[in-house]
Amino acid sequence: MIMVTGVEVIIAALVAGATAGSTDVARTVIADTYGGLKNLLRGRLAGRPQAQEALEAREVEPGRWRAVLGDDLADSGADTDERILAAARRLLELADPDGARAGRYEVDASQARGVQVGDHNTQTNTFI
Repeated sequence: MIMVTGVEVIIAALVAGATAGSTDVARTVIADTYGGLKNLLRGRLAGRPQAQEALEAREVEPGRWRAVLGDDLADSGADTDERILAAARRLLELADPDGARAGRYEVDASQARGVQVGDHNTQTNTFI
């Protein structure tokens, strides 16, 4: 099994929540779950104005969210908070049930170098 870092789960959930839902019911359930995740994150990111601002923006670009929120999610402990991770996983299950069932959000990159998570990435590595 491959495990995703907490930061990557949270970022993926934020993106999914901001963009998912093709029916009114799905949009409502996803929006409620997305709002719950953001409320948990607001509490964890209190006192971090740049992170709070990024969380409230209508950003849906994973790389941008990762750049702005990644360190604060890790430094605040959000990436290991079980309530936040459970909310993020639930949001991913709702927004992308096929991907969640297939293990798309389970990545263990603890021993890897030059890792990317997501779709349509481009990367060039030079290891010495």
